[in-house]
Parts: sequence; structure tokens; C-alpha cells
Amino acid sequence: MAHSKQTVLVVEDESLVRMAIVDRLENEGFLVREAANADEALAILTKNLDIRLVFTDVDMPGTMDGLKLAAAVRDRWPPIKIVVTSGYKHVRLDEIPAEAEFVPKPYDPDNLISALRRLMS
Repeated sequence: MAHSKQTVLVVEDESLVRMAIVDRLENEGFLVREAANADEALAILTKNLDIRLVFTDVDMPGTMDGLKLAAAVRDRWPPIKIVVTSGYKHVRLDEIPAEAEFVPKPYDPDNLISALRRLMS
């Protein structure tokens, strides 16, 4: 592969959805870490400085949703790219942090991979 492996953190509370996207990303050559909620994601981010992008769902249980997680990531780790997704809630562009993208569910995996590569290039 022409590019070096880049690390993506997938934050999704639905395990089947998370496993499907993790498998797809790994097959595309990404290193993937995964979390079921924002609290797990923050713990992973604190210990893994190699993460280049966070791909998070909006609707999750726990102390914060995906939008609050995205804001926390932007504040604490500004270089990390962020992609927010949701199938249940309309997300306004002003709710998404600067330099982050929104991909509505159901997303096309090929389009998602293209977006991740574009953000990390």
C-alpha cells in the first residue's frame, strides 16, 4: 500500500454497526481502535497519541453524546480530524466543530472511506 497505516477511532454504541465499519476500515489498511461510548473514547485518546481521526455516532449512552465528544476532541486534541454520523437526529452544521465533517446514516462505506482519506491527507 502506498500510504502508511493511519489510526482511526470508531465510536459507536451499536456493536454490529461498529464491527462492520471496523472490519471495513481494517480491510482498507487503517489501524482501528474502537469505543462503545464517549467515555471509552476519551480514555483511548488519552493513552493513544497515534489516533489521527475520530469517527463518532451522535446518539450514544453515557455522559456525553457524539457532538459533545467531537467538541471535547477539538478542544483537547486540535490536530485530530473528526467525522460525525447520525441516522436519527438532524445535525446542524453549526453543531459540528470546525474542520469536522458530517456523514448521514446510512452511509455508503466507499464514500466514507474516501472522506476519511481526504481528511487525513
